Amino acid sequence: MSGGELEKVMLKFMHHEADILVSTTIIENGLDIPLCNTIIINRADRFGLSELYQLRGRVGRSNRRAYAYLLIPAEVELTPIARRRLAALKEFSDLGAGFKIAALDLELRGAGSLLGGEQSGHIEAIGFELYTQMLDRAVREMKGEAAPDEAETQLNLGLNIRIPVNYIPEENQRLRMYKRVAGVETESQLSDVGAELEDRYGEPPAAVRNLLDYASLKLLAVRVGVNAIERKRDLVTIKFRQNAGVDPSKLAQFVSSQRGAQFTPDGMLKFSLKATAAEEVLDHLETLLEKLAGEIPETAATSEKVS
Repeated sequence: MSGGELEKVMLKFMHHEADILVSTTIIENGLDIPLCNTIIINRADRFGLSELYQLRGRVGRSNRRAYAYLLIPAEVELTPIARRRLAALKEFSDLGAGFKIAALDLELRGAGSLLGGEQSGHIEAIGFELYTQMLDRAVREMKGEAAPDEAETQLNLGLNIRIPVNYIPEENQRLRMYKRVAGVETESQLSDVGAELEDRYGEPPAAVRNLLDYASLKLLAVRVGVNAIERKRDLVTIKFRQNAGVDPSKLAQFVSSQRGAQFTPDGMLKFSLKATAAEEVLDHLETLLEKLAGEIPETAATSEKVS
């Protein structure tokens, strides 16, 4: 239909000269008719999740109760993905559900190729975190930049480093801040995150301060060359990489000064730590790594995993 014909049909429908509008999916794009309260979507199993969400959003735009009927042939067996789409549309009907719909759509379709023309991909096969890491490496290669050394550091300290619900009530915002803290690569970035938390949500409680100190310890451990730090009751185990930037004389001095401490041939330092408070544990470990390593240049940490 031409633009003029479309306009005549729409005006006729809006002025109540016609009670039913039959259309293609073109109506999903910004159509706002408050008095329209019912939509019937034929062959709903053939639509994508985002498209169904947009079509459903054409009704219920006023104080009238709205209805969306999604029709599928009785003899057709739905695919598992089609079932998940329709179930999600039924479940996520509250105000502000757009983010949840978009996240599920990303999971179902895949993120596509950000460096090419494909509109869908296989992100579910490798996970979002690994996908973003691979994407970062590909972008660096295309720019001709040298890829940084991969370093994986795990911290398992048994500490309370969660963001309390009463500090950031909204779940998506809490997840976003967890992601921000886990993704910092320098102390300056971590400082910026801490400043943003205080500016947006007020003075951080002890658990949030522990989270920031935990991330700071993680950055230091990566720079020193630590594979893992594990704490079980009073026993702390630090596993160093072969190329760790540790001064052997300082390490030997620490082992000799601590009763029961030992350094094994496979690069593991074991010692007793009586502290139980989170801030004391984090402060002790950070001080120890700084003493063992001396001066260390700050470099970007990559492929880290907070556990």
